[in-house]
Amino acid sequence: MNPIARELNQVIENENPHLMEMLSAIGKQLFFPKGILSQSAEAKEKAYKLNATIGIATEADDIMCFDSVKDSIKDIPPRASLTYAPSFGIPGLRKAWQTSLFEKNPSLAGKTISLPVVSCGITHGISIFADVWINPGDVVILPDMMWGNYNMILGLRKAARIRSYPIFTSDDAFNIPAFEAAVRDEASKNKKITVLLNFPHNPTGYTVTQDEGKKIAGILTDIAKSGNHVLAVTDDSYFGLFYEPETLKESIFASLCGRDPRLLAVKLDGGTKENFVWGLRVGFITYGLQAKSDSAAVYDALEKKTAGCIRGNISNASHLGQSIVLKSMQNENFAAEKQDKFNILKKRANTVKKVLADTKYQDAWEVYPFNSGYFMCIRLKTVPAEKLRVHLLETYGVGLISIGEDNLRVAFSCLEENDIQALFDIILKGVNDLK
Repeated sequence: MNPIARELNQVIENENPHLMEMLSAIGKQLFFPKGILSQSAEAKEKAYKLNATIGIATEADDIMCFDSVKDSIKDIPPRASLTYAPSFGIPGLRKAWQTSLFEKNPSLAGKTISLPVVSCGITHGISIFADVWINPGDVVILPDMMWGNYNMILGLRKAARIRSYPIFTSDDAFNIPAFEAAVRDEASKNKKITVLLNFPHNPTGYTVTQDEGKKIAGILTDIAKSGNHVLAVTDDSYFGLFYEPETLKESIFASLCGRDPRLLAVKLDGGTKENFVWGLRVGFITYGLQAKSDSAAVYDALEKKTAGCIRGNISNASHLGQSIVLKSMQNENFAAEKQDKFNILKKRANTVKKVLADTKYQDAWEVYPFNSGYFMCIRLKTVPAEKLRVHLLETYGVGLISIGEDNLRVAFSCLEENDIQALFDIILKGVNDLK
């Protein structure tokens, strides 16, 4: 084992030995290398005459670049856009995102969390999390309706065993009894369990209520206090898009931080989804834990392992993307811009609810509960979902996503409000065609 990895492991072992048992085999071996990176950093500080350490090209005391590239990013200088970013992410963005987490999650008040490490979007964040924490054969608990990429990343690439539970009860509430039964059953068989919570949920667009959130946090805390190691991972890609009064307006991450030494909370953010810049590929990985006396030392060790994983994976997320996100967050109009887009999406969601309240659709499908995010789903009663999807696409030029045998996902996020009625009428026509 590399001596740096051994040092990081000793820090973790001293402050919370349970975390060492949670780390994957790879996670235990991970470290952030010194080598070229540390030598370059030292040279940047002390090489006042000549610095020949950095693997980039310079010209006339500036970054070498094409004018055709520079012209496209006139407001962001090459040093903040075309150079390599740190594998941890650029410091200003990491701090700004951490500050925003405390602002958006009041329950974090008085708690300590790590400085977020920047990933290349949410998919990369989940993949890095899996490398650091998941071994082949580990169990990951997810609802039966889930984003397909979870299976690709966790099930296929990491060979984890995915345990599912029905997400909703018959009266359209989050299925707390099924969730608890799955968690307790797996806890009875496995020392370590991983529970992935995704709200607003893809594909259904559901976020738990405040009461449901408290129950989930209570169940996971109880399992940890009973002696199991619990990895509670929140995929908060669409965070903030909460449209109903009773919907939990915080991440469950905030409730789980520091609850028990055997419970590690991991927050995965899709900054590009929250801030509507999907192609910039900027996400965040944040930890919340309980340590004996020095949580800062443990967070530093976990940040270094996570950044080391990124270093050995993609090296670093786009400097340009990070700089654009940071510059936007620092803009005086940022809050107003975000509220404006929220209002548009909330209005679309409400229009979907209003349209689907019409009884003319009741024989064709049921509507899954939704109260947040980008999506909603319907469960078809009379025709197969994939057959209907293809028919709608080929006959009416309408595109939807089929999920399983009976479900269709509608992304109202990409529908103008005045197109919503027409969409569902076409779906109904398609159902009648196939009947």
